[in-house]
Amino acid sequence: MAAKQKILIVDDDNNIAELISLYLTKECFDTKIVNDGEEALTAFEQYNPNLILLDLMLPGIDGYQVCREVRAKANVPIIMLSAKGEVFDKVLGLELGADDYLVKPFAFAELLARVRTLLRRGNTMITESQLKVADLSVDLVSRKVSRAGNRIVLTSKEFSLLEFFIRHQGEVLPRSLIASQVWDMNFDSDTNAIDVAVKRLRAKIDNDYGTKLIQTVRGVGYMLEIPDA
Repeated sequence: MAAKQKILIVDDDNNIAELISLYLTKECFDTKIVNDGEEALTAFEQYNPNLILLDLMLPGIDGYQVCREVRAKANVPIIMLSAKGEVFDKVLGLELGADDYLVKPFAFAELLARVRTLLRRGNTMITESQLKVADLSVDLVSRKVSRAGNRIVLTSKEFSLLEFFIRHQGEVLPRSLIASQVWDMNFDSDTNAIDVAVKRLRAKIDNDYGTKLIQTVRGVGYMLEIPDA
């Protein structure tokens, strides 16, 4: 029998945390609840979760800082949970490395769908191990990325976005398609989360190099291609 996947629930509202835990336990997940940021960082090291549900408003170290510190160490999927539904809050969460963002109150069915999607993505079998475009190399097994021999550290979401671009090299990719395929969500035209994510990826793989691989297609989306010399 396969081991249960472990989910760390970080929320200072213990009633909400218990409800989430109960729901996920019924779906055959193993859960652990902590109520503040310091506990979350300790539990992350000791519990070794497969996924983290992270509330933003925490006593002491807030969810943004927890996300930042976890992401500096590992690519474990992180779903941020917050009553804050403003575009700025969502974008900041994604910039810090969160893989998804759910606004409270949310339907447990939606939470479960997003949890399963992120965990399934992490368990995808990979047949080919290397992707290469110009001097950019991506190892799908070790999840290492380099350009011109320089190692580039990406968050799990940035890695997924880059892989999607490379697999569709030369194709114009609308924002709506990127949102559905990389974030598994319907594109919300009121947010610029996709643009922020692409900007963040560009800063790591393009900005310091003469040849820019990610091209903007005005009014549509983006395309990864090697420009003509």
